[in-house]
Amino acid sequence: MQNKIKLLLAEDDLQLGFIIRDNLEEAGFEVINCPDGEVAWEYYQKKNPDLCILDVNMPYRDGFNLAKKIRQKSDVVPILFLTAKSLEDDKIKGFAAGADDYIVKPFSMKELLLRINVFLRRNKMLITDSRMSFAIGRYTFLPDELRLENKEQNIPLTQREKELLEFLCRHPNKVLKREEILSNVWGKNDFFLGRSMDVFITRLRKLLHGEPGVTIETIHGVGYRFTIE
Repeated sequence: MQNKIKLLLAEDDLQLGFIIRDNLEEAGFEVINCPDGEVAWEYYQKKNPDLCILDVNMPYRDGFNLAKKIRQKSDVVPILFLTAKSLEDDKIKGFAAGADDYIVKPFSMKELLLRINVFLRRNKMLITDSRMSFAIGRYTFLPDELRLENKEQNIPLTQREKELLEFLCRHPNKVLKREEILSNVWGKNDFFLGRSMDVFITRLRKLLHGEPGVTIETIHGVGYRFTIE
């Protein structure tokens, strides 16, 4: 019998937590339902879930803090925020804490299930697409191992850095529209996700700074071009 996919759900609204859990279990998932961020952190360490669904406002440990703790343990496990907050600063703060996506309450279970399946498919692709590599100047980029390496350095990458860099490597020397990158890497085209993308582009530029013939150029009003000479 195949093991069920484990989801960690951290939601302090007990009624909403039970509703989400019941729907996810009906969809075939194993759900670890936690009433606050501290309990969720304890269960994360014990259960090693395949995906985390975190409320933002929780007692003892909020969603931002919990996401940071999880990211210290894993760069791979997807983190999805459930939040009543729709302000830009809150969403940017969530991505900075390590979230992969967010859903603003109220939401439909159909939307939540679609988002979950997007990330699970990506992780499956990560597992099966092994030993692929790209040459980036003096670096070798190993997507399945989430790292850049050369003779002197071995640089670990986050899951999102890996996904973005891999998409750029698959489309070198080509102008890529912002919406094209967002749809393929983040799963949807959204203003707040666009701000997150800009942050990750800056991170990749810093990693590749000084690498001869390698640039990530901003094409104003359009998107980016990843150039490898």
